[in-house]
Amino acid sequence: MGQTPSVPKPGTQIQVIGAGLPRTGTTSFSVALAILLDAPVYHCNTQTTRGPPSELESWIRILHAWLDDDRRTVLTVLKSCLTGYAAVTDTPACHLLPELLELYPDAKVICTVRDPLAWEKSMKQAHGLTRTWFLKALLFPLPGMRHFVDFTWLLRRQWSRLYADGRRLNSVDEVAATLPQRETYSRHLAWLKENVPADRLVFFDVREGWEPLCRALGKDVPKDVPFPHENDSVGIERTAKYHIRRALMRWAVIFAVAGVIIVGGFGV
Repeated sequence: MGQTPSVPKPGTQIQVIGAGLPRTGTTSFSVALAILLDAPVYHCNTQTTRGPPSELESWIRILHAWLDDDRRTVLTVLKSCLTGYAAVTDTPACHLLPELLELYPDAKVICTVRDPLAWEKSMKQAHGLTRTWFLKALLFPLPGMRHFVDFTWLLRRQWSRLYADGRRLNSVDEVAATLPQRETYSRHLAWLKENVPADRLVFFDVREGWEPLCRALGKDVPKDVPFPHENDSVGIERTAKYHIRRALMRWAVIFAVAGVIIVGGFGV
């Protein structure tokens, strides 16, 4: 957890659905859940960027199916992804609440929250990181990340479908026009209040620490264990730098090998 992907534990079932939007302390929340539930937690960003290639491929399949209204495929692949985990957090899972509620009708729904203005600023910074024009070419040599830009495009289309008044936006300009706003944040919370039974829904600010989270889950506050404070922004930046370094090293090897082949071909 944190910057290390979780490993599924056979027999573990989803007990908590993390409904908080990205950049609301989902990493700290995930680490805390792993401690309280004593089981692996599926933090989507960590699993897709640090896990095996199959993780990203599965979510691309889920998002394609969701955009095509293929609910059966969404449910099937989603359940397969989450088997062996006690909780799921972050995007795109936080935007698949109807499907998750159907798959796990007894799970508690906990939505991490933060100041809407700070959230809006943080999200716009994150979107800027994934819109670098050369990123897809740069990541191509990395089997686990070469489809990451496609994944982020699908996330934007999902976001647009949910928060652009039902319009199905496909062009880059139209999707860019629906970047996260504080109103988006408010609409998400309103949807939760309207669609999730009150006895299953909890709003949680990670700055409040253990007590409200333990109370919601019926757990004792861990003794001598500080509440996790993982910085989502720093974590994302660290992951981005990690993959960029790997990609540059891979390209260096590719060009070096190509150079040897070319020189050898000319008999130099």
